[in-house]
Amino acid sequence: MKYLFGILALMISVFVAAQKSVDLIIHNAKIYTVNQKFDVAEAMAVSNGKIVSVGTNRSVLKDFKAKNIQDLQGKSVFPGFIDAHCHFTGYATDKWKCELWGTKSWDEIISKMTEYAKTAPTEWLYGRSWDQNDWPVKEFPNKSRLDQLFPDRPVYLKRVDGHAAVANQKALDIAGITTATTVAGGEIEKINGKLTGILIDNAMLLVEKYIPEISDDMAIGYFADLQKVCFSYGLTSLHDCGITPHTFSLLEKAQDQKILDMKIFALLEDNPATYDEWIRKGRFTNGNITFGGYKVFSDGALGSRGACLLHDYADKKDWKGFMLRDPEQFRYLAKRLKNSDLQMCTHAIGDSANRTILKIYGETLGIKSDRRWRIEHAQIVQEPDFELFGKYGIIPSVQPTHATSDMYWAEQRIGKERLKHSYAYQKLLQQNGWLPLGTDFPVEEINPIKTFYAAVARKDAKHFPPNGFQKENALTREQALRGMTIWAAKAGFQENEVGSLEVGKAADFVVLNQDLMRAEEDDILQSKVLETFSNGKKVH
Repeated sequence: MKYLFGILALMISVFVAAQKSVDLIIHNAKIYTVNQKFDVAEAMAVSNGKIVSVGTNRSVLKDFKAKNIQDLQGKSVFPGFIDAHCHFTGYATDKWKCELWGTKSWDEIISKMTEYAKTAPTEWLYGRSWDQNDWPVKEFPNKSRLDQLFPDRPVYLKRVDGHAAVANQKALDIAGITTATTVAGGEIEKINGKLTGILIDNAMLLVEKYIPEISDDMAIGYFADLQKVCFSYGLTSLHDCGITPHTFSLLEKAQDQKILDMKIFALLEDNPATYDEWIRKGRFTNGNITFGGYKVFSDGALGSRGACLLHDYADKKDWKGFMLRDPEQFRYLAKRLKNSDLQMCTHAIGDSANRTILKIYGETLGIKSDRRWRIEHAQIVQEPDFELFGKYGIIPSVQPTHATSDMYWAEQRIGKERLKHSYAYQKLLQQNGWLPLGTDFPVEEINPIKTFYAAVARKDAKHFPPNGFQKENALTREQALRGMTIWAAKAGFQENEVGSLEVGKAADFVVLNQDLMRAEEDDILQSKVLETFSNGKKVH
């Protein structure tokens, strides 16, 4: 008997010795790997921030040992969510401004700004994220009440899409704007020969250059605050669209100071003064921060009627919106980027803007390029132009919650016929076989669960409309999950590093309270992030 116990003890010691030590083992879970086969696993081992094994409970527990072993009791695990289009640094550094998102009337905004003025950190009174489409009277406001209340303080209130603002007379005076002022690629609204205070697209820049910036240390502190929010929603990687070189340096500084853990794929704003230096640098990665290309604006937004259309707006005769720059300028940048390893990612919402940029990309890159140049939003596309995405290998980068936010008034802007070819995510996906998804926060909410729900149900948070908005363009659940993970990674050439739970990749993953792939459709929004891991470290 002693002999048998001895043999057993020896076998156990050999077995334990054969096990490899790792930092973390997750087991008894439903792990959606989002690999090519969309395999579902039970367990995963993590070492030095990387995944070293994915498989069955038995295989992982047999081959590995760890001090940190988590039994998830059947809970669902997904790759860390990736937002393929957002404004992380811009939203973070807006925190000193008065938040107007969700306001229901101009009166409510006036009330908020009056209260904000009592403690505002600067002379300027800056508010952001109002949307007249949420008001009973869906018209742009007029500056008159701002002039009465704040005759000696400049006031600047930016619309939710960032493509329109209302400024009071003091702000207009500081900027030197009069009824005679004109600007290319923008509009200074006048009614009966008088300024209303409404500035659209490039006209906004005339005022914004006078608004003070916050300190670098304050900005980095705001980065840390917003990072916590992002992690709480399961986001582990972001594409920050349209930042300055200085902001990029602040991201690197925040990372060096161990303040920032978020993986950020950064696109610089379109400033010709940066072309020589940054195109020469080319794509590079510093820790979790990657510079990958340029974010360009071709037109404005549909909500402010700045999107460039081929035909008149349905609700504004003789008005088609406008391109923000001459097409030759987009062509010039495309040619500069052609011989680099950088991406060109262009905001295009109107059908005219989409056609123009698609053709410029095609002329520059040729047939079936794998440069992954992107069109951001791709909201309104004429039927003949869809195939150009596939023909030239151009990637539409879309935000599903835009469809469910705009559906209440989009038909009013463009009519039924054009609406049929708008927010057409399934049709866009078919062009290249993949489609990255994002939120465009703070234009929409940060929560990627709302992205998933809007993509598959085509409904908003009120579960409206009951049968979904243009449901023929809904994505399947697998497509939506891929769009928020591996396809979003692919949109930045990072699919070999993040985006799926496979051996060798970063251990970025989230644990949810329910299974996104199995939950009843209208229960999807009840999904909560229980834990978020980045590089194998629990960050939420």
